[in-house]
Amino acid sequence: MEKLTPREEELMRCFWTRGPLFVRELVALWPEPKPHFNTLSTMVRGLEAKGYVGHKAYGGTYQYYPLVSEEEFSRKTLKGVVSKYFDNS
Repeated sequence: MEKLTPREEELMRCFWTRGPLFVRELVALWPEPKPHFNTLSTMVRGLEAKGYVGHKAYGGTYQYYPLVSEEEFSRKTLKGVVSKYFDNS
């Protein structure tokens, strides 16, 4: 599982708490200062390329949903920390 940037992790937390979302909904949920629609759209497509989210097409727009649960992400992140700093102890 590829590592996430802090902003990507923040996006994933939106999906984990809210479920499937359109990018315009993400923009509305984002705290001020809100990033541009295209910025969030690019970040979400990056999450999709990394295998964290999938999408369902509705005409010319996409609704994105998490493919990785928060529990799975936390478990793999913790496993990576243990492996890196404690030599898998």
